[in-house]
Amino acid sequence: NADPQKTAFLLRKQWTLYSVTPLYRFSNAHLRDYARLLSAFIAAEKQKGLAVEIGVELDIKVAVSSLPDLKGSDQDQAAILVQLSLRSPASPKNSEEKLVWSGWFCCVSGDHLSETVPEDFTCLPLFLANGAESYTSIVGSWFQKTFDCCFRRLAISPLNLSWMAAMWTGCKVDKTTSAMELVFSVPCLPQPLDISYAIHPEDAKALWDTVQKTPGEITQEEVDVFMDCLYSHFHRHFKIHLSATKLVKVSTAIASAHCDGIIKFLQGQYLTGVLMLLTELAISQIQ
Repeated sequence: NADPQKTAFLLRKQWTLYSVTPLYRFSNAHLRDYARLLSAFIAAEKQKGLAVEIGVELDIKVAVSSLPDLKGSDQDQAAILVQLSLRSPASPKNSEEKLVWSGWFCCVSGDHLSETVPEDFTCLPLFLANGAESYTSIVGSWFQKTFDCCFRRLAISPLNLSWMAAMWTGCKVDKTTSAMELVFSVPCLPQPLDISYAIHPEDAKALWDTVQKTPGEITQEEVDVFMDCLYSHFHRHFKIHLSATKLVKVSTAIASAHCDGIIKFLQGQYLTGVLMLLTELAISQIQ
């Protein structure tokens, strides 16, 4: 598991998901150089393409570092964190910078992808960004030009959301938390309409325990039965068939996920487990 103290800053923030093709000739030994080059690139973009001398102090400070704890196995590459901090030119020289954007690449239990790519490529298929989209676009553009890779937004299908609902319901947490919430979008209406369905966490866990046959293992059949039971209960009370709607969001004590590819991690102890699933989704989009 990841060190809670080193990864606490990743929790309770809204991260946008991307899949990334393997990076060509990326090296962990050159992270400081990458920070300087990216800093100059951002400054040039801000000045509409005018060249900026590398090493000159800029309004935006770039830090590129390694997060070696975020691994699922020894074969995984260490996660790479990119942070952009802003300091006003009017601020005192030693004043604290304000973090304005964060992004990180990771590969948790993505061994099978690493084994199939040539030696010059680094596999970090999952990218998560928090901050203004303009910074995400600039940083992504620099990585694509520098390492010949490609970024794509990573959506989460209703099927995968239902898996998340089942898996996260079965996880133990230290204290009683807020209800599990499922949000459904109703199709074919002139105005958007969402249905929110909240289930007490203990009730959801009790239902899952009756459905799951082998602890530690989950099958598609079990996920389907779990969701069907929730749908039946909802229909009994409200006479609405949720099976005719689209599951768009799942919120639990472990994490919350939206179909648009938005994730929020809420429990540090399950961080690598959630990242393992997201890594698998990112790899499936690349292949």
